[in-house]
Amino acid sequence: MARKTGLALFGILLFLSLIWGCGQGSLTTKELDTEKVATNFHKEVARGDYLVVPTGELKAWIDKKKDMLIVDTMPYEASYKKNHVPGAKQFELPIPEMKEMTDAQKAAFIKVLGDNQDKVIVFYCGFVKCTRSHNGAMWAKKLGYKNVYRYPGGIKAWIEAGYPVAQVK
Repeated sequence: MARKTGLALFGILLFLSLIWGCGQGSLTTKELDTEKVATNFHKEVARGDYLVVPTGELKAWIDKKKDMLIVDTMPYEASYKKNHVPGAKQFELPIPEMKEMTDAQKAAFIKVLGDNQDKVIVFYCGFVKCTRSHNGAMWAKKLGYKNVYRYPGGIKAWIEAGYPVAQVK
């Protein structure tokens, strides 16, 4: 299922980038950059074996008060405090793919995620290219959580869509 979702999202990203590129008359460096991001994203989803939720669908879930946990993986001071998806909890993760997690990191992570491994959990970071959300989704799956999603557009897409943000005062 996650692979189908990842392939579908990869196809959509590639299609949109091709349409944009065709309108420019030729493939440009920017198009190659978009392709690289889409390809890397697809590979991360396949390795992590999690699902993907786009901006509009996540907003609909929030509006319907879907029982879920949203986790912002960005640094507290530099990002989460200033702008985050309403209701999101914060758990900072690194940008490079995490190959290992210490017992203390696992315990802290599980404390944020909770004991219900069937609950829908959505991870996001700054934007598609950022891999903090990949680390969160991948590790949640490794730890046995079943309904794990990555919101790839992150806070940047959320703000671009004109959706409200929360701040810590």
